[in-house]
Parts: sequence; C-alpha cells; structure tokens
Amino acid sequence: MAETKIKGVLKTWKADRGFGFIKPDDGGQDIFIHISSLKKVDRRPVRGDVIFYQIAKDNQGKYKAVNAFIEGAESSDKVSGNLLKVNKKFISVVIGGLILVALGIWFYFYMPH
Repeated sequence: MAETKIKGVLKTWKADRGFGFIKPDDGGQDIFIHISSLKKVDRRPVRGDVIFYQIAKDNQGKYKAVNAFIEGAESSDKVSGNLLKVNKKFISVVIGGLILVALGIWFYFYMPH
C-alpha cells in the first residue's frame, strides 16, 4: 500500500546549495527538503512550486521531506522514455540511410552500365 503524500508549497529554495523549505498546506512547521528527495523530476524546483512529499526524520531527529515530486513536472522516467523513442527513430533513419548508400554503391560497381 502506498503511503499518503503531504501537499505543500516550496517557501524557499537555495539553488546553489540544493535545499529549501516547504510550507505544508495543513499548517504547521516548515519542512526541510533536499534536492536528492526529488529524484524523478525533469527540472529543478523553484519557489512557489507545489510539492507532494512524505516525512521522515534525519540523523539528528529533525523532520525532512522524502519521496517528493513537483506538481505538474514530468517525471524523469517519462523524459528518459521520450528520449529513448527519439533515439530509436534516429538510429532507424541512420541505418536505413546506410543501407541505401550500400545499395547505391553495389549497383554502381556491380551492375553493368
């Protein structure tokens, strides 16, 4: 069973340091979030993003966001899948082109003129 995600808004984000704080929608204390908690997104977070996350304790017993994602951002799995589709098409075109070149060379050298 999947654990419920909490919703909040990214209140602050320090891009140079890779962390920020989420203001939970239900109120309460701001929650620390590190860039490593956002593993499946296609872009970096920006202040004002809606974040869905779970809560865990760090080594010092402080709460932090984990298993987070940005609302509306595509997952990197989808992005990778789209890139793979593009690469397959590109490879098919290149191979097709090479076959045509090889046939052209064969006809030029081996067919009577």
